[in-house]
Amino acid sequence: MTDRFLVTGALGCIGSWVCRQLIREGADVVALDAGGSDHRLRQILEPDELAGLERVDCDITDLAKLSPVVADGVTHVVHLAALQVPLCRANPSLGASVNVVGTVNVFEAVKAAGGLANPIVFASSVAAYDEADQGGADPSGQARTLYGVYKLANEGTARVHAADDGISSVGLRPFVVYGVGRDQGITSSPTFAMLAAAAGRPYAISYGGGSHLQLAEDTAACFVAAARSQYRGAGVFNLGGSEVEMSEVVAAIHAVEPAARIEIAGSPLPFPAHVDAAPFEREVAHVEWTPLADGVRDTVTRFKALIELGALDLDALLP
Repeated sequence: MTDRFLVTGALGCIGSWVCRQLIREGADVVALDAGGSDHRLRQILEPDELAGLERVDCDITDLAKLSPVVADGVTHVVHLAALQVPLCRANPSLGASVNVVGTVNVFEAVKAAGGLANPIVFASSVAAYDEADQGGADPSGQARTLYGVYKLANEGTARVHAADDGISSVGLRPFVVYGVGRDQGITSSPTFAMLAAAAGRPYAISYGGGSHLQLAEDTAACFVAAARSQYRGAGVFNLGGSEVEMSEVVAAIHAVEPAARIEIAGSPLPFPAHVDAAPFEREVAHVEWTPLADGVRDTVTRFKALIELGALDLDALLP
């Protein structure tokens, strides 16, 4: 039986990279999103890949519309649909509807379809942590943003569905995801710095401090590997990547573009600088992380190619 992957939030950054990997592996992919611009897919996929992608416009808050999509032969679910921190702050009710109710609906649709042989994989976030949660494997439950609170709720939803319905899941907590397609969210600033360097424009990264930087392509590979795993129960795992200070990111950009005018202007993020990522490698899957220097070089190179093609609206993306 051919793997049939449902990818929610397929128009987003990680979703687009997940679709790219699965298409190139020969999987059957259903790219589900509520609609809107497909510019990230166009930046990341080749034209023939984009043309052959099965796309479904569906709001995950509508269980009646979501359920038939899941029931149509779906064998794996990668759930990425969500509103980012700024949008949740601007409209908390909508944020809760999409991020929390939408996730409940994904689990309910899978349950109605009779479950899956593999775990549902969903995106939690490092925003589930408070900055005081240094080094621990699990958050204390004191998230600083509504987005983080919603992600904690989703982790709880997954645990209850495993206990009550036997639906296994893997929640993944990305940290600072960077790369082509990353143009939303409070942790997108390093990617904008790489774009600015490629375009020869100045840019100030909006926060400093330490964090894990994760190339979007590698992050997508973690979601795909988790979806293919045999993990049972309801686990939530931090992701690894390059554990660096923001000054090291700036240095990596300058190594690629020595004339780049990149600086840091802002305080550290309200999350711990270090999280324990070993359990994912031990319990779910091993994924090779691209070193920061290589990831930055690849991202800047890709941005230059897109700029040359006229595929990026630099005035809209960069201040």
